[in-house]
Amino acid sequence: MSKHIVKVLKADFVTHNVKRFVVEKPAGFSFTPGQACDVSINRPGLEKELRPFTFTSVPDSDTLEFIIKIYSGHDGVTNKLGTVGRGDELILHDVFGTIAYRGDGLYIAGGAGITPFIAILRDLELKNNLSGNTLIFVNRTANDVILEYELKELLGDKFVSVVEASGDPSIPPKFIDRDFLRPYVGDQHKFYYICGPEAFTSVVIGYLSDLGIDPSQIVIEEPW
Repeated sequence: MSKHIVKVLKADFVTHNVKRFVVEKPAGFSFTPGQACDVSINRPGLEKELRPFTFTSVPDSDTLEFIIKIYSGHDGVTNKLGTVGRGDELILHDVFGTIAYRGDGLYIAGGAGITPFIAILRDLELKNNLSGNTLIFVNRTANDVILEYELKELLGDKFVSVVEASGDPSIPPKFIDRDFLRPYVGDQHKFYYICGPEAFTSVVIGYLSDLGIDPSQIVIEEPW
C-alpha cells in the first residue's frame, strides 16, 4: 500500500458542515476525475484510521483538494477532520474508483455525493466539453448546497438545484421522483451518473429503470 504524508495548505468551510482541504500534491501522484483515496490524519493514534474521500481537484492541478462533510456528532475521522487546519498533515493512501466518466450525461447527486462530479465537471470545463451535461443536485436545505455559485457558473441552466425544505412554509418541499426525472430522460442523455447515500442511489436507480433506462447506461460508485 502506498502512503504519502502531505501538509494541509488551506482548510475552510464551504457550508455550515462541509469543509474544503487543499493539500500538497506528491511528486508523480496521479488520479482520474471521479476517483478517491483513503485518507487518515497524521496524529498519534489516528494514522491507521482510514476513510475514503473523493478528489475534487482536477488532475493537472499543482495541489490536491478534498471537500468533506464533517459529522460533528460522531467520534470518528470526519469529526476529527473538523479540527485539522493549515499546517497539519494528512496521510494519503492508494487511489481507487469510484465514478468513472463514460461520456456526456445526466448527473444526479445527493448531498456530499456531489464530490466526484465536481472533479469530473471541472475537468470537462477545462476541455470545453460541458455542453452535453446536466446536473440535478438534491439537498435537504439551501444551506446544504455545496459550491452552488461555481456549479451555476459551470452549467448555467443545466444546473438544477432541488431543495427539499425551503424554510418558507408558503413554498412546498421539492423531491425528485419519476415525474420529476421524466423530462430529463431520453435521447439527450446517453449516461446517467448517480452518487449519494446508498438509499438515495437505490431509489434513483429504480426511478430510472421505471422510465426505461437500461442498466448499462447507469453509472454508480464501483471499484476500478
